Amino acid sequence: MATIGICEDDAAVRRVLAEALRLADHDVVAVRNGHEALARFGASGSVDAMVIDIGLPDADGRDVCQALRAGGQHAPVLFLTALDAVHDRISGFHAGGDDYVGKPFSVTEILVRIDALLKRTRPAPQEITGLVLDPERFSVRSPTGEASLTPTEFRLLAALAASPGAVVRRRAVVAAAWPDGAMVSENTIDSYIRRIRVKLEAVASPAELVTVRGVGYSLR
Repeated sequence: MATIGICEDDAAVRRVLAEALRLADHDVVAVRNGHEALARFGASGSVDAMVIDIGLPDADGRDVCQALRAGGQHAPVLFLTALDAVHDRISGFHAGGDDYVGKPFSVTEILVRIDALLKRTRPAPQEITGLVLDPERFSVRSPTGEASLTPTEFRLLAALAASPGAVVRRRAVVAAAWPDGAMVSENTIDSYIRRIRVKLEAVASPAELVTVRGVGYSLR
C-alpha cells in the first residue's frame, strides 16, 4: 500500500482517480489546486507518489512540481496533460516530473504507470567507492556530506553505480531513468548529468561521472 497524492481541479476526474486508487489498495490524498498541493504534499514522506494536472486553475502543474522539489519532496510525479508537443513533455521532465499521461486517459494506464513509478523509486541500496545511494531519502552520501536527488536523478545515478567503471550507453540510461516510451533528448540527458555532477562535487565524491562522447556515461 502506498499513499498517492492527486492534484486535479476537475471534480469528476479527481473522484474517479481517487476511487480507482483506493480499489487498488492505495491511500489517497486529493486536492483541487496548486496551493492545496503545496500545503498537503510539501513534507517529505507525506505521499509516496503524486498525480498532478498541468492545467490547474491557480498555477501550472510544472511550477507546482518544481516548488515541491525545491522544498524537499522527492516522491515521483505523474503529470496529467492535454499538451502533447515534444517540448511540453520535455519541460515536464525538466520540472522534476517522472512520467506523463495525456488526456483523455485510461484509468488502468494510470494505475500501471503509478505502480511502475513506485517500483522504480524503491531500488535496493547501492554503494560504490565511498558513495552510498539511499533509496529511502533519495540521496547520495559520501564520508563528507549528503546531497538530495530527484527520483529521475537517483535512478540515473543508480544505473551507473550498478556497473562501476563500465560505460553505460545512452539508451540504457534512458531505459533505467525514464518511463517506457518516454521521448528523452540528448540535451535532456546531458542536463541531468550536469546536475548530478554538481551534487557529487558538493559531497566531495571520490567517484567521477565521466561522459564518453557518442557512447554513454561511466561512474569511476
